[in-house]
Amino acid sequence: MSVPLQAHARDSRDSVDLGSIPSRNITVAARFADMQASGIAALPDGRIILAFPRSAADHAGPRLAVLKDGRPQPFPDAATQARFISPLGMTVDATGRLWVVDEGAVAGETTPPQPALIGIDPRAGQIVATIPLGAGTGATRGDSHVNDVRVDMTHGAKGTAYVSDTSTADHPAIIVIDLATGRARRVLENAPSTRADPGFAMELDGQMLQYSATKPVMGQGGIDGVTLSADSTRLYWQPLSSRRLYSAPTALLSDPATKPAQLEKAVRDEGETAVVDGMATAPDNALYLTDIEHHAVIRRDPDGHLSMVAHDPRLIAPDSMALVGNTLWLTVGQWVRLPVFHDGHDMEQRPWLLVRISLQQ
Repeated sequence: MSVPLQAHARDSRDSVDLGSIPSRNITVAARFADMQASGIAALPDGRIILAFPRSAADHAGPRLAVLKDGRPQPFPDAATQARFISPLGMTVDATGRLWVVDEGAVAGETTPPQPALIGIDPRAGQIVATIPLGAGTGATRGDSHVNDVRVDMTHGAKGTAYVSDTSTADHPAIIVIDLATGRARRVLENAPSTRADPGFAMELDGQMLQYSATKPVMGQGGIDGVTLSADSTRLYWQPLSSRRLYSAPTALLSDPATKPAQLEKAVRDEGETAVVDGMATAPDNALYLTDIEHHAVIRRDPDGHLSMVAHDPRLIAPDSMALVGNTLWLTVGQWVRLPVFHDGHDMEQRPWLLVRISLQQ
């Protein structure tokens, strides 16, 4: 007979792992019964934008949405939804423009993916840029999986975007895009800093799981989350199947003249963190990182010190974050429960969650 955790926590005769008791700074902001939010961004005016990808499961709701009274409404409007296929990672640049990585693939369809980077002026409510990243552009490969994005306005005539290509096989890379010309190129492809760690294993959803290039049993792969330093001088990233954080100077990443060997030499191993998906940068240059194994979010101070911000068993594969003042908005995935990892059986439990985390002491 099992005893509820709460009973253990209240019984002074017994001791329990304090990390198993939920922190009390998490509030459910929204529940979604029939579609799963992944990417998230906060606009300068405070609006929260959510991406609802369709690559794992199609759905009838909005693909890109603004949260209103706890409900997703089409963003920028209903008519524009057809221009999105499967939006995923998002960011807001220093001018307030929203940039969305579109996977370009829908579950069950056999047509080749049409990934793209889409720019939106939220004030005008209009798409202002669509940069194809598919076949013939040099940006992606046949096994590519475009994932997350950050935009650096300090390099390039109109800025430079950095898109993570996690890869469904073993060809991860950073896609560097000159936003003025739309030209894209791959850097650090197959580099140790962007690849999955050989033999990587992790605990997720109560199971011990191990990386397998031929039969995946979990969301896995190379470079996933990315974020910029507060002054945009460095790009930080981490492979999904790894516990190590890396960074490199954006001055070298953004420069097409940088030689591959020069760039690899400039990559800095920032040390061990956790099994990370989403990243967010604070004004003081601290990094907030999702911690998949511990159903948590951690903080990495500029000196490398790590601390726990929030943890809760409901955070099953915490995904993407947006920082607004002293609040972190977090989408919660259930990626380990997808049918692809369970011989076609969907183990996800509805509803999917969007939560708020208070950072106030």
